Amino acid sequence: MNEIKELLAQTGIPIFYLKLVLGTLCSFLLTFYSIPTIVKISKRKNLMDEPGARSSHLRKIPNLGGIAMFYSLAVCASIFAFELFDLYKFLFASLVILLYVGVMDDIVVMHAYKKLLAQVVVTALMVIGSDVRIRSFFGLFGIYELNYYFSVAISLFTFIVLINAFNLIDGIDGLAGGYSIICSAFFGISYFRLGAYNYPLVVLSGVIIGAVTGFLFYNLSNDRNNKIFMGDTGSMILGFLLAFTAICFIDIFIDKKLPEVPRYYLMSAPAVAMAILILPIVDTLNVFMIRMSAGKSPFAADKNHIHHSLLNLGLTHRRSTFYIVLYYLFIVAVAYYCRHLNVNLLLALIILLGFAGAYLPKVILLIKEKSN
Repeated sequence: MNEIKELLAQTGIPIFYLKLVLGTLCSFLLTFYSIPTIVKISKRKNLMDEPGARSSHLRKIPNLGGIAMFYSLAVCASIFAFELFDLYKFLFASLVILLYVGVMDDIVVMHAYKKLLAQVVVTALMVIGSDVRIRSFFGLFGIYELNYYFSVAISLFTFIVLINAFNLIDGIDGLAGGYSIICSAFFGISYFRLGAYNYPLVVLSGVIIGAVTGFLFYNLSNDRNNKIFMGDTGSMILGFLLAFTAICFIDIFIDKKLPEVPRYYLMSAPAVAMAILILPIVDTLNVFMIRMSAGKSPFAADKNHIHHSLLNLGLTHRRSTFYIVLYYLFIVAVAYYCRHLNVNLLLALIILLGFAGAYLPKVILLIKEKSN
């Protein structure tokens, strides 16, 4: 390793860039070349996702793509971003637990309470064991520093909500994966701009992008023989990792290990993080409100998700994914250009735009129906 560093020093190439490029590339290749084997085994053992009343597909599709993503993430992150596993000692253990729970749910369908219990254990390991917490609201709702117990509670809640929210948006081809790439890119760029101490998180973001890109090659493929879904395994792992990167982003300048860094570099950090993750948050809130207003359980399955609204307009999976991602990219752009607004005003603006995007397809459908 020292010889490699000396060689890179002579060429003037920082080792960080080598880690980022190799981590992203290797992650992509591991996912890309492992999925055909997973598809073959899934078909041989009939480990397939059966189409149902809520399904947007009409035939059986393998749903263990999350295994390939975990494999590439575990290998590449532990090699190219190994500092994270020193700093956050329960990170790898949490990923392994989510892998086990996800695979079990994809194959035999676990009871909801068992999944929730596993998620609580995983988030407790990270929040309490690895001290990954939201320590301040930066003036949101007039609150700044949080006491330890409230900080733990809100951090646990954030992890669990995002893990399940990403699971809920995984309803059409490319949406959860494509949105994960966008989120990882934004967080990765932010970490890069915030200095060398955060470079391992930049590399992790690159590894996530590589793994998901390799998966999307098959998920969006027209070749029916190799098509695959990420399943609960993939969506839970992505939701967990993006919750982890979001909380690190919010908390980055209140870290006890960095006393020399200004405490509030970006006063609107919570609102900006929410803007980046606005799609799963708004989609989950929206379907919960619709279900409860109809007197149903908020956890009852239905077709009230944003992607269902676009499919009702006659759009394909790819077009629906494209329009959803494009609109929520617009929200992130608004958040970036308005980042110096009061955090409460910015959050209100982001939530308003988020819900507007959720109901826009329904308004368009009503207009079309009236015109016909």
